[in-house]
Amino acid sequence: METIEREEIYRIVREVLKQELEILLPIDREVSELRLAVRELTQAQAKSEERLTALERALQELAQAQARTEARLEELAQAQAKTEARLERLIAVVEEMQKEIVDIKRQLGGLAHAVGFQLEDRAYSSLPRLLEEEFGIKVKERLVRKIIKTYKGDFMEINIIGKAERDGKEIYIIGEAKANLSIRHILDFIDRLKDIRETLKEEVFPILVTYMTDLETEEFAKSKNIRLYYSYEFQPIF
Repeated sequence: METIEREEIYRIVREVLKQELEILLPIDREVSELRLAVRELTQAQAKSEERLTALERALQELAQAQARTEARLEELAQAQAKTEARLERLIAVVEEMQKEIVDIKRQLGGLAHAVGFQLEDRAYSSLPRLLEEEFGIKVKERLVRKIIKTYKGDFMEINIIGKAERDGKEIYIIGEAKANLSIRHILDFIDRLKDIRETLKEEVFPILVTYMTDLETEEFAKSKNIRLYYSYEFQPIF
């Protein structure tokens, strides 16, 4: 009897332990899972803190870079202001120089006209003799500077013009004076001669007078049957 009771007690104890284990094992498993979850959460938190720290560092560096950029922009703005001030001064200097250049051009233009007029004046007095000696042309009236009205209705200034006679036929002496003669001047003169001939309706004897030119220009004038005279061929007017 006693043996049976002991076995019964053992059975009851085992049953109780089994029930306790069945209750405790799931709890222990849950605790383990909870610990694992906490550990993973802790690791994730650590990574988040690292990323947050990196982000804070990046934001700090960005703020510093922004500060440097703003400082640089301020420097550039100051430099730009100085540049604009210098540019304004330069513009003022250039404008003053342009005024001086215009004045110099005006003076040179006046001088060029004076030189050209002097060349023409010397030609007026010497050409009658030279033309008669070389071509048998007799100048019938004083050579002058004159403005004529062309057949087109335009007004044209002629440096040297005057009536003359060759072989009993009336002609016109038409001349252009250039201080430094160029081929461009000759071409312009040839174009002008077309209108002059059409206007005067008379034979025209063209001449050019100059202080200087080059050999090419001289040969070009000769090829166009235009007599070229140099200033040294004229008598001084004083």
